[in-house]
Amino acid sequence: MNIVILSRNTNLYSTNRLVEEGEKRGHLIEVIDPLKCDIIIEKEKPTIYYKDRYLDYVDAIIPRIGTSVTFFGCAVVRQFEMMGVFTSVTSDAIIRSRDKLRSFQRLSKAGIGMPKTVFTNYSRDVEKVLSHVGGAPVIIKLLEGTQGLGVVLAETKNAAESVLEAFNGLQARALVQEYISEAKGADLRALVVDGQVVGAMKRQGKEGEFRSNLHRGGSAQIVKLSHEELKVAMNAARALKLPICGVDMLQSERGPLLLEVNSTPGLEGIEGATGKNIAKAIITFIERNRK
Repeated sequence: MNIVILSRNTNLYSTNRLVEEGEKRGHLIEVIDPLKCDIIIEKEKPTIYYKDRYLDYVDAIIPRIGTSVTFFGCAVVRQFEMMGVFTSVTSDAIIRSRDKLRSFQRLSKAGIGMPKTVFTNYSRDVEKVLSHVGGAPVIIKLLEGTQGLGVVLAETKNAAESVLEAFNGLQARALVQEYISEAKGADLRALVVDGQVVGAMKRQGKEGEFRSNLHRGGSAQIVKLSHEELKVAMNAARALKLPICGVDMLQSERGPLLLEVNSTPGLEGIEGATGKNIAKAIITFIERNRK
């Protein structure tokens, strides 16, 4: 197969691993920057032009679309879909997962447990907002945040008020979420491929840090998920229609609580912690499902 990885950086670990495993299995792998693609829309023959050629020979794509380029990146993925090219994750699923509010609403409807969350339209009644999630401390998250950026722990009512006022002043939409103290700065990341969990790790934030993101100095180790945790991960992937995703959860006194679903999860942390070949699982998923 001719497989294209849509990635802006050929040096990224995840991109390199997918290239390596694809070539091992006899596929022709090409890394293409989606921002350098021209989308050509015409009757009955949608095409994509990249540098000096039309991409009319592609059998499958693996989108590795960064949050900052979601709009144009997903337009490129959608164009490939219109051309009949198989994609490991659809454009609609990526957009759905990147909208935190929309994804939380869908996950809630699917009966998946999560920390109590409030979204308000620039409300000045901070005390009322805090009461909905059980009072301070609370987590305040920008809707567009990623990799732990735009996530703030407000330990008091005054701190929450200050953060919300700052976000409101910048016209930045934010969610207010219950703080799960018993998680102690740790969370679980389950990697789902084709509806099954193929690897899981426990991430622990560094000393004094409530965020467990590896990009922020956290550590990771392999973990065996409970039946309930496996169920949450697979149900979340199904609810958002994501064949490949990273599902983040907290361990709480009332069971696993879903934090976020990532439609383009990094492979370095999960492969390093678990020793499992996640890149190979993604390539074989494409082989099984491409028509």
